[in-house]
Amino acid sequence: MYQALYRKWRPRSFDDVVGQGHITETLKRQVQGGRLTHAYLFTGTRGTGKTTCAKILARAVNCQHPQDGNPCNQCPACTGIENGSILDVVELDAASNNRVDDVRAMLEEATYTPATVAKRVYIIDEVHMLSPQAFNALLQILEEPPAHLMFILATTELHKVPATIKSRCQQFAFKRIRAEEIAGRLNYVAAQEGIALTQEGAELIARLADGGMRDALSLLDQCVGAGGTVDQDRVFQVLGLAGNLQTVALLEEIAAGDLSGSLARLASLYTGGKEMAALAGELSALLRDLLVSKSAPKGGAGLLTGGYDSGTLERLGQLFDVPRLVQMLALVQKTAGELVHSANRRTDMELCLVMLCDPSLDGSVNALTARVAKLEQQLASGVVVQQVASDKTLQRSPAPSPIQKSIQPEPERSVPVASDPPPWEVAEKMAPQQPASDIPLQKAMAQEATPPPVVEPQPAPPAPATPVGGQTGWPGWNVVCGQLKGALSTGDYTFFSMPAMLTGRWDGEVVTIWAANQFVADLVEKPDISGAVSQVVGRYMGQRVPVKVQVGAPPAETVQTPPASQSPEEEDALDAFLAAGHSNVTVE
Repeated sequence: MYQALYRKWRPRSFDDVVGQGHITETLKRQVQGGRLTHAYLFTGTRGTGKTTCAKILARAVNCQHPQDGNPCNQCPACTGIENGSILDVVELDAASNNRVDDVRAMLEEATYTPATVAKRVYIIDEVHMLSPQAFNALLQILEEPPAHLMFILATTELHKVPATIKSRCQQFAFKRIRAEEIAGRLNYVAAQEGIALTQEGAELIARLADGGMRDALSLLDQCVGAGGTVDQDRVFQVLGLAGNLQTVALLEEIAAGDLSGSLARLASLYTGGKEMAALAGELSALLRDLLVSKSAPKGGAGLLTGGYDSGTLERLGQLFDVPRLVQMLALVQKTAGELVHSANRRTDMELCLVMLCDPSLDGSVNALTARVAKLEQQLASGVVVQQVASDKTLQRSPAPSPIQKSIQPEPERSVPVASDPPPWEVAEKMAPQQPASDIPLQKAMAQEATPPPVVEPQPAPPAPATPVGGQTGWPGWNVVCGQLKGALSTGDYTFFSMPAMLTGRWDGEVVTIWAANQFVADLVEKPDISGAVSQVVGRYMGQRVPVKVQVGAPPAETVQTPPASQSPEEEDALDAFLAAGHSNVTVE
């Protein structure tokens, strides 16, 4: 009768246990020195050797000829315990015997001394499944156990075991077995069984086992049943992991922004019977492995799922940075959670692929963080900064005249305070109110013949506030952005420091701010931000300035040079020159 590999090759001594040397060496010394306790608690994930070590320890404490702490597996006690003929060593499954009556029946038998061996041993697997009443019954005998009694408790969920039980046991934590150690054990078993196993196949099975030797042997047994050489392709085919290659190809298309290719691959997988939830889970696992290997390249190797080799992860990791991976993983996780209640899962998955290929369509905070991080990297490199600054500045701002250069505001006076009222509001509040009927009369009096009529002196209205640095007129978008740096918070000012995101124009009546996309436009349209822009420009213009925001690229500016004005002396000299007979001279 065929016996499964994990049962046939279960270790029979402490020396055969792989990857748990910190535990097996301690247990061997306790058996050699006779310093055994009455209760042990073995914890760890599945397939790491908890039950195996419990059975080896049960044989070692009752072995008639122990060898360096290991059972001889030859004496009647070892053979009887191994084949189950000795009833003094009992193995219980707490998942099916979790009632208090089951524990009480066990404790009634435990009071009797063993018949054929030195100690009566109870191995309770999955002890965390016991009910609270069963734990209380077990606690009674753990407090004052007989000398012939030993308990070995095993669990995969230590947090469910009461502290009163843990405090009365010696606790041993079984760790996940490393992939290298599992691969070495698989090669040894394959050599003994005559199995054609390649090194790549052994390493892949070891990664898929996730630290469990029993799982690794079961996977190898499954691959051997298909026949032929057990290589990497055979493992993918037998275990149904061929979709991992499709997931890698899909992620490469996403990295290239190939929306048509990714949608075509999704359609092919959907036609082939692929569940959208399973595809989202596989894509999420791959992105998670990339994020772990990218953010923690040294210590994160043990946290990987094992479905992808290091070469694939390294190649894909070069296509994305950490903020982009965080955005993609959050989007896929959100989509996977919503697929359960979706009316059309294929459409939801296609929408997810659209946003993955074009991150600008994702309006989440993670997407914005990824785009800002990319912009910061480009700005730090200097290439994008030089292109944007040179091209946009030449198109937007004409060269300042010598007069404008001489009246540039001083640096210490250029930073406005957001809480100060604009000058036109101060002038309107301080100016005396006049009846509307007096305004036409004053205009008529000003237009009468010279000398002007004598008018009783009236208190003159206060002069309007002087613009910043004495300058009037549109100062230019670069100057406005420099003034906003002190008036806005760091987060609100971020886009004003990027010429590719925001550009301002003055058309003589309104300041129009052109935004690169709707998200930035909505941010600038906030009253506190647009009001700050209006306040800064008003300090230069000397009047209230409206502000509007539009999405798109601004029109090209045309620089017009105003005609130079002539003084009266220059006009008289020109008239005399023409009167002298030089009327045929063309004056430009």
